[in-house]
Amino acid sequence: MELRLLRTFEVVARTLNLTQAARELHYAQSSVSDQIQALERELGVELLDRSQRRVRLTPQGETLAEYTGRIFTLVEEARWAVARPDGELAVGALETLCTHRLPEPLAHYRATFPQARVRIGQSNRGELYGSVLRGDLDLCLTFGDAPPDPALRSEKLTVEPLVAIVPPDHPLAGRGKAPLTELTEEPFLATEQGCGFREMYDGAFAGRAPVLEVSSIGALGACVAAGMGCALLPLLAVRAQAARGEVALVEIADADLGTPITMTWLDRNSTKPALTGFQTMLRTHLA
Repeated sequence: MELRLLRTFEVVARTLNLTQAARELHYAQSSVSDQIQALERELGVELLDRSQRRVRLTPQGETLAEYTGRIFTLVEEARWAVARPDGELAVGALETLCTHRLPEPLAHYRATFPQARVRIGQSNRGELYGSVLRGDLDLCLTFGDAPPDPALRSEKLTVEPLVAIVPPDHPLAGRGKAPLTELTEEPFLATEQGCGFREMYDGAFAGRAPVLEVSSIGALGACVAAGMGCALLPLLAVRAQAARGEVALVEIADADLGTPITMTWLDRNSTKPALTGFQTMLRTHLA
């Protein structure tokens, strides 16, 4: 299949409008139609449903559309690999890891590969894994285990301890350590369902419902500081707040609670120079 025909199909599949696709590609509309028909003849299937006035993809067209995105991601990677040996790197992470774990390895990576272009983004776990699978990200950093998928590879870099945070005037604030059984009697706040931090809470407290659900880690810490309850979070997420005296840290005495920090990438990108260089930095600074 010619890349020229695939590019035309990719634009048509994205816009579902031949006129708009022609404008974007700087072709005549008849040329766009001719190229789609040439691709259909080569594949022996219909890619567009022409039974109605509006352009729609056939099931075969939808399948090809999924592949074209991956194909042109690889084409772009190849172009960068040839034109710029250091390449381009797209990294995503949870907000907490972007703030507390990425800056140091990223600074060393930029010092080692000053010509490399790096994009950093943050999102939730589900969106991060989806972006890696689509090829939008080269690597993502998350808490917990990566989803089982044959297209993905993952590696646990370290384990981050979980601690409880309590209001500064809480009876447990001066002890610094308490058994989990004692903490279960306290009112706990947690993030919303679907968040990795919520999974940590549910795992530690066997699904005991929190008294309040909060959308972000920052808001969660502020609510604890205001005396609304306690929370269970990775140490890195609350160390600074505790140092300012806004909350107090309580170590879990009778349970070894922690969550792995995991890097995940596409198996087919395992030899990409920019990726392998950054992975080395992560292993050095996080492990």
